[in-house]
Amino acid sequence: MANTAQARKRARQAVKLNAQNSSQRSTLRTAIKAVRKAIAAGDKAAAAAVYQSSISTIDRIADKKIIHKNKAARHKSRLAAALKALA
Repeated sequence: MANTAQARKRARQAVKLNAQNSSQRSTLRTAIKAVRKAIAAGDKAAAAAVYQSSISTIDRIADKKIIHKNKAARHKSRLAAALKALA
């Protein structure tokens, strides 16, 4: 348990930050699943539209350093390859 006032405050802040980061990670996973689902459906135009919105979500989360930039690039690359293979 935190003994000093500043340690107690940091513990409170850590709980809030963890909740925000968890929410952002959930948003990322949802965006990736949405693209995969659209690709599985087979409609390239709809999949491309979902892909574009998901890319901005992935980049935004990487910019906040919730995930590493290389992980974001890997997800984007794999989604783009899957979209390209749909053609």
